[in-house]
Amino acid sequence: MIGLTDTPIDHAALVAAVSDPEHGGIATFIGTTRRESDERPVAALRYEAYDELAVTELRAIAAEAAGAWGARIAVVHRRGEVAVGEPSVAVAASARHRPAAFAACRYVIDELKARAPIWKQTVHADGGTTWIDGCTTDHAHVQGSTPHA
Repeated sequence: MIGLTDTPIDHAALVAAVSDPEHGGIATFIGTTRRESDERPVAALRYEAYDELAVTELRAIAAEAAGAWGARIAVVHRRGEVAVGEPSVAVAASARHRPAAFAACRYVIDELKARAPIWKQTVHADGGTTWIDGCTTDHAHVQGSTPHA
């Protein structure tokens, strides 16, 4: 189970996908939308991806982790709008022993963040938006009202 989705992430399905009677450890990571970013209230996050390339990169990252730690990997990332408290990304890794499962899980999320063509836009409660690269659109200002700090 490796891919992108427009629907809520099913954590149990990821764990089931990596379950193996030969593996004694399963590590998971779930990244959720925080209520605040840069001291501004957040309404949601929006994700866009270059789908084909993102999935290819996720598969490559999973294969690297599998090779390095003998792990089974599942990873799913959301596209579209993700509300506060909802998962944006989830990784599950199983391995013979817990240190390998933890290492594989951490490797996958760290490499995904560094390499996958998936872009995040913060939607602030005041209507403004901020892309992860720092590009901002302050809708409140554009509409003529006072910008929020």
